[in-house]
Amino acid sequence: MKSNSILFVGCGDLGCRSGAILLERGWQVLGLRRDPSKLPAGFVGFAGDYSEAGSMGFIAQLRPDYVVATFNPSDRSVEGYHRGFAGGAQNLLAGLGGHRPRGILAASSTRVYAERDGGWVDETTPLTPATRRGHHRVMAEAQWQALGLPLHIFRLAGIYGPGRGPFAKVRRGTARRIVKQNQVFSRTHVDDIAQVILASIDRPNPGAIYNVCDDDPAPPQDVLSYAAELLGKALPPEEDYATAEMTPMARSFYAESKRVRNDRIKSELGVTLLYPSYRDGLRALLAAEG
Repeated sequence: MKSNSILFVGCGDLGCRSGAILLERGWQVLGLRRDPSKLPAGFVGFAGDYSEAGSMGFIAQLRPDYVVATFNPSDRSVEGYHRGFAGGAQNLLAGLGGHRPRGILAASSTRVYAERDGGWVDETTPLTPATRRGHHRVMAEAQWQALGLPLHIFRLAGIYGPGRGPFAKVRRGTARRIVKQNQVFSRTHVDDIAQVILASIDRPNPGAIYNVCDDDPAPPQDVLSYAAELLGKALPPEEDYATAEMTPMARSFYAESKRVRNDRIKSELGVTLLYPSYRDGLRALLAAEG
């Protein structure tokens, strides 16, 4: 194995984009996902489900220098979240055996923070989440911290990027501007998450926790309006949150309103955001689509 190797557990968009950069740096990039045939060229793929005990027994033989855990349970039940987030940490530890990586890089979520009615949170804000998913993220963070391994935790805001932007819904005419008073979200482009993770490898500070988001928290209807403007389309219809028809999952995203500070990724890791505003990110996405 090469001197620098990294294993992405749950290797989706984030792992693929981060890993591609490391491949260019000469690293060996390993990816665990349910269907490894979807991994980019150059990755060494492994099939497995991190939420299942015994699914990562091969890791001890690989002896990766770093492990990036980006868990996202496919089973959205209470039990599924527990197995995926909290259980995944224990399954990874079992898979490592006696091997001690130079770093564990674990993706969490800004959902660990409480509802703030549009107020600001930072990494020192108490963890009192308002949603079930937030509670499971808090449990998972505690599990990671209990492993006794060099650890960085990344609390990610709402992720967007190629294939995960608002343009498709606006084009189809299915986008809706759901309006809830004082509702505001922070968000982040997947490429900015990738560069924060890579910066933490270059500037390790075991035990550190980083919020990862852009500089421009905004109401969700503003993002859709800007996407429509870029496409030259009419504004999507506006609907009141109280009366709008929504699935329980979609409605839960409006259960919290907060602005997330990102000063630490700049001061400690030296990160300059590629997309400091959703406007920058959406323009870049549209340009990439041609």
